[in-house]
Amino acid sequence: MQEFIKLDLADLVSATAFIVIAIGLSAWEKIGLEFNLALAAGRTILQLAVLGYALDLIFAFDNPVAVLVFLAVLLTIAALVARNRITQKIPQVLPLVWSAMLVSTAVTVVYTNFVILQPHHWYQAQYIIPLATVVLGNATNAAAIAGEHLVSTVNASRLEIETHLSLGATPDVAIAQYRQQAIRAGLIPTLHQMTTIGMISLPQFVAGQLLSGINPLDAVSYQILLMFMIAFTNFLTVILLTKGLVRQFFNSAAQLIR
Repeated sequence: MQEFIKLDLADLVSATAFIVIAIGLSAWEKIGLEFNLALAAGRTILQLAVLGYALDLIFAFDNPVAVLVFLAVLLTIAALVARNRITQKIPQVLPLVWSAMLVSTAVTVVYTNFVILQPHHWYQAQYIIPLATVVLGNATNAAAIAGEHLVSTVNASRLEIETHLSLGATPDVAIAQYRQQAIRAGLIPTLHQMTTIGMISLPQFVAGQLLSGINPLDAVSYQILLMFMIAFTNFLTVILLTKGLVRQFFNSAAQLIR
């Protein structure tokens, strides 16, 4: 493999030509996205610069506390993003999303770390941070889709659910089909990604590793591992989240309240 080509400040400044041209095209075609493009570019630079410096410090410290704090912050941000994408404001939805993503991500990362990778230190940032953050990002999307689908379906099917309850069904039975539909909805993007990955374009994880000089077969091996981690984490996340959300729709007397 050839030596890794580093990008300096001048290279990054040159790369802004893409955004400048895109802004110019937006103005030329009177699309009106000039401000949005500039704002998005600015946020991209700021957010990734902060992330880069934070990761540089964490990698330098090589400390388990720093790694866990960083992952906890990302988990909280991910839970907030997922919660905000669920339109109906349910009081306990944030703790439910946070807990579901914590459990699923922790189980996945712990198994991967101790059974598959077995790094020298369990908290080795080189492995745990990239894998955990990619898994968290995908779990955020799955949780948001499943949560929103369940909430909207229950709201649209109140009469059917109350009919089941009046006939003696328990809340879990009355809402079972809607929960199953929500779980499927949350997992559809993952299944589509798994069935088409590598056919249309290089996965971003593979592309990043190739740019860093990793052997293509090693990069693909890690991508396979990552996809299996994502599939399991998303599945466990939506199961736990929808199970918790179901309890929020009923009171102690098994009556539909939301």
